[in-house]
Amino acid sequence: MEEIEAKVLAIDVERVVATLVSMGAERVGEFFYRRQVFDYPGFTLNEKGAWLRLRDEGDRIMLGYKQRLGMQAHDGSTSDTGMKEIEVQVSDFDKTKALLLSLGMIEKFYQENKRIRYKKGSVEFDIDFWPELPPYLEIEAPSWEEIDQAIMELGFSQEDKKIFSTDQIYRLHGINQLDYTRMTFEGFVKR
Repeated sequence: MEEIEAKVLAIDVERVVATLVSMGAERVGEFFYRRQVFDYPGFTLNEKGAWLRLRDEGDRIMLGYKQRLGMQAHDGSTSDTGMKEIEVQVSDFDKTKALLLSLGMIEKFYQENKRIRYKKGSVEFDIDFWPELPPYLEIEAPSWEEIDQAIMELGFSQEDKKIFSTDQIYRLHGINQLDYTRMTFEGFVKR
């Protein structure tokens, strides 16, 4: 299933929040996510722009397969065309991690991020905070037309719209996630 979302990088959080409120978007909440990302030995999923993510969202735990569509470069120099996402809810973070490791997967890295979510109709607006990155906005909607409309309503241009993974954003800032086993607000741990 294609995930329809785009990002706007390096945002002014106060301006975006003020605009969201003036548009009538409702604040859903603030979230702290911890995630363990898995791959096969040799990072074979990574080579095709894919990964398996186990994410603790506080109120639920999700296991998801994600794959970049229309991938041309890993370095963030070009947008992708979309993202494939298949998710299932699981009941236990540690048991699911143990299951994946038992199947021969390896821990690619552990990450944390914070998110403030707003919603207007069927469109979700997530202000994301990741260690060592400027905050960015992620917009998810049922259609690309709704994404484009939301970008215009927020006062951004179509050139601001990026179809990027967080890995691509890190690479734009000179950080290769594969160099680290742990990426948290307290610091990074080298591989």
